[in-house]
Amino acid sequence: MTAATAPPTRIIGIDPGLARVGYGLIDTGGPRPSLLDCGILRTDPGRSDGERLVEIAADLRQLIRRWRPQLAAVETFFFHRSSTTISVVQARGVLVMTLARFGIPVVELAPMRIKLALAGSGHADKGEVLVAVMRELQLSDPPRPDDAADALAAALTAWFQR
Repeated sequence: MTAATAPPTRIIGIDPGLARVGYGLIDTGGPRPSLLDCGILRTDPGRSDGERLVEIAADLRQLIRRWRPQLAAVETFFFHRSSTTISVVQARGVLVMTLARFGIPVVELAPMRIKLALAGSGHADKGEVLVAVMRELQLSDPPRPDDAADALAAALTAWFQR
């Protein structure tokens, strides 16, 4: 099967977090990638971390069942001293585990790699990356919130690298 006759590839991009997980789904079956869906998975701040992780897994399962992505692009976490570092890493682990349970290959992408692929510089700012996402997906309005735009940037980077 040649690249021209390959079936469409649905890619889910994920920007991990405990309070908010950004997601973006693209279809790369046409001449240009197209936006299928994007948004955030929100967890209830009044619940325990464990319950919030269960929420994240359940919400991701629903997305996977609805859109059936064939590849996932998960942004790696930039480690720094923060009170949220451990919870974000735990959420990321739940996301990767859930994708693995569905047999979806995961591409892990550092933020600098995403910026380089989309904006041409690993030190690009969020605005430059957002402009590139809008250009590549031919969007007239920016995807909101920022977590969803970041997830779309990850999905596009995975597509560029395939």
